[in-house]
Amino acid sequence: MAMLQVTHDIAIDESEIEERFIRSSGPGGQNVNKVATAVQLRFDVERSAALDDRMRQRLRTIAGTRLTADGVLVIEARRHRTQAQNREDARERLVELVREAAKTPRRRRATRPTRASKERRVDAKRQRSERKQSRGRVGGDE
Repeated sequence: MAMLQVTHDIAIDESEIEERFIRSSGPGGQNVNKVATAVQLRFDVERSAALDDRMRQRLRTIAGTRLTADGVLVIEARRHRTQAQNREDARERLVELVREAAKTPRRRRATRPTRASKERRVDAKRQRSERKQSRGRVGGDE
């Protein structure tokens, strides 16, 4: 059984990855209309045995619009001129996404603004107010 190694303890089974070769868009002469060099990689995030629930949730967030409504991650690779290079590129991008999802985000530590930053903010507000006040009507009594 072939596995796509993500980290030392995470590996995706090749059977969970579906690849389709499609025609690339854009300029390229006669070849672009005949050869399907772009690759569309599909990975079912919801049913993958390689991911735990925490990683699955993070991957949903990271993937954004690349994730379909039924939880399938779609990666299209068309940077290169050959199927093999595009296939490798798509797999590398999948591995990077899963690695990113495997990382636990650092917890935000609540902080308070310093006295100096508060004073700078108030000074800026006062100066802005004075500038706007000085924009009043010009002229005297009528």
